[in-house]
Amino acid sequence: PFGNLSDCPNGSRWIMDVFSECAQDGWDIASIVLGLGSICCFITAAFPQFYQACRTGIMDQGLSIYFLLGWLGGDLLNLIGSFLADQLPLQVYTAIYYVLSDLGMLSLYCYYRVKNRARAFPAPINAAFVFLSVGSLASPSLLGSASTEDPGTFKGRSLLSAPGHELGRKPFSRTEIIGFTIGSISSVLYLCSRVPQICTNYKRKSTSGVSYFLFALVMLGNSLYGISVLLKNPEPGQGQGDYILHHLPWLVGSLGVLALDVVISLQFLAYRKGRPASLEERDALLGEQDES
Repeated sequence: PFGNLSDCPNGSRWIMDVFSECAQDGWDIASIVLGLGSICCFITAAFPQFYQACRTGIMDQGLSIYFLLGWLGGDLLNLIGSFLADQLPLQVYTAIYYVLSDLGMLSLYCYYRVKNRARAFPAPINAAFVFLSVGSLASPSLLGSASTEDPGTFKGRSLLSAPGHELGRKPFSRTEIIGFTIGSISSVLYLCSRVPQICTNYKRKSTSGVSYFLFALVMLGNSLYGISVLLKNPEPGQGQGDYILHHLPWLVGSLGVLALDVVISLQFLAYRKGRPASLEERDALLGEQDES
């Protein structure tokens, strides 16, 4: 039901009670529904890859470690931004889940790398992995008591990423600048994480060991997220152009990653009958000869 709410005139009462979001018409409601759909896609995206890894046992050959580290870095910054922007509990919990899911995927990658007796990681990768892992585990405790002057202003890969109550003509606050910077860096990491995976698929001429449903769900989630942000009505006094500017880092990140995931999808089609490159096969045969 819609009612005359003090903070949201003619807004949906149940949406205000559950999500603390102002939904005054069908566009706002559609934005919230699509935002929830994107969260569901991101939450379930890792499970197909877990299954594929256990089924094939070659996760360390199929996925690029730089792809996983870049994804973890982007989700870690999203988690930090969720604390700094004082987001809703649902958004904070999902941000924590993203990081834990990334750590689980990285742990599974390392397990199969050791099991398949591959070479050890170079020192820079070990340092990056330790730094991101420690930062992921320490972020909730370090930022749990963080206070902000403008809560809910900038949100990363979250429910709606809707601005707070700032008018479009007001200058950026310090919290907004911090949130904008974190969102920009997070988007860059999401974008850069796809490039190593594209190169790995191209070198191997194969996508074996990689689950396409991982990328399919992420593509669907980014599509729903981008549409949900664009459908959301700007705040009173805020122009459409200023609204887009406030959300530009996350729109570029989600839609840019979507474009790169389309490239990976084309690789799945091109290499659907392919096998690992001859170099990998030769290394495996040499390893068997050494053991004998």
